[in-house]
Amino acid sequence: RPHRTELYEDPPSGCLPIVYSPDYNITFMGLEKLHPFDAGKWGKVINFLKEEKLIADDLIVQAREATDEDLLVVHTRRYLNKLKWSFVVATITEIPPVAFLPNFVVQRKVLKPLRTQTGGTIMAGKLAVDRGWAINVGGGFHHCSSDKGGGFCAYADITLAIKFLFERVQGVSRATIIDLDAHQGNGHERDFMDDPRVYIMDAYNRYIYPGDGFAKRAIKRRVELEWGTEDTEYLQKVHTHVEGALNEFRPDIIVYNAGTDILDGDPLGGLAISPQGIVKRDEVVFKAARSRRVPILMVTSGGYQKRTARIIADSILNLHSLGLIDKELAARGAAASRVDQMIRDCAKDFSSLSLQ
Repeated sequence: RPHRTELYEDPPSGCLPIVYSPDYNITFMGLEKLHPFDAGKWGKVINFLKEEKLIADDLIVQAREATDEDLLVVHTRRYLNKLKWSFVVATITEIPPVAFLPNFVVQRKVLKPLRTQTGGTIMAGKLAVDRGWAINVGGGFHHCSSDKGGGFCAYADITLAIKFLFERVQGVSRATIIDLDAHQGNGHERDFMDDPRVYIMDAYNRYIYPGDGFAKRAIKRRVELEWGTEDTEYLQKVHTHVEGALNEFRPDIIVYNAGTDILDGDPLGGLAISPQGIVKRDEVVFKAARSRRVPILMVTSGGYQKRTARIIADSILNLHSLGLIDKELAARGAAASRVDQMIRDCAKDFSSLSLQ
């Protein structure tokens, strides 16, 4: 029987299914500046959305920190214990001076923000099923698997969100991960290696980190990109393969890892997509989900330039202006997904009867 978790308690019905907490942001004596990651980008996204009057503090869902008990749904106790060593966290976050800090400081200043973002992804999974869509303004730690972190990813939030749904939400038994971060998502790939319930599409720069050949075996639809790939080719590939993936496997939930490190000039991504190209990409994925009435959960993942926060905000505003995310849809989505589920359950019952 699943443990009791606060992450699945229903938020106020007036909230948009956009999940965030000020605790997402990593600020500590300038340490965050030693990694190319903009460790305050999540808060900046929210500020842009407030300026544009899309949201207000009382309209968004406040993320809660994932507890050890929550994390153990996927992670091994051994792995969580390893994070009590500062040098291990320094390796995972790629910020070497973290190794010299007392671990209680590392827990509070580095790992708590990542645990809160992880809680946010788990919460957004249930919200997406209830309301048709959800966005966690953080999360997307796709290099972390049940027993190994890396690449700034200390908790396997994508795996956790999906496993939580499989265990706790009736009618969710199939998931598709669409991973469009510039890097291969080797964490969730290792976690779902032999799980037929999870279909993984991954489009990434083939020449960069992590180059995990073993994990690639879990990818059902692999799109390996060349250095400097630009908008036209990229968007055509994304469109073709997202459509193909959703035609090949009908999921109950789509988890969309919307990394912005594909942006031209990103120091780690090595691709050359324009800000408009990123906005268009997100639109393509949401339209594909909407046309099939499949709930979609978006996480923001990688993106290592100061301008990425503005682009993420612009993309969310664009999805809203096109009616791909809105309050009414969120309310209708809840009712429609329940009806859809009843129909699917009846169909299953009927097919099992006719087989007998």
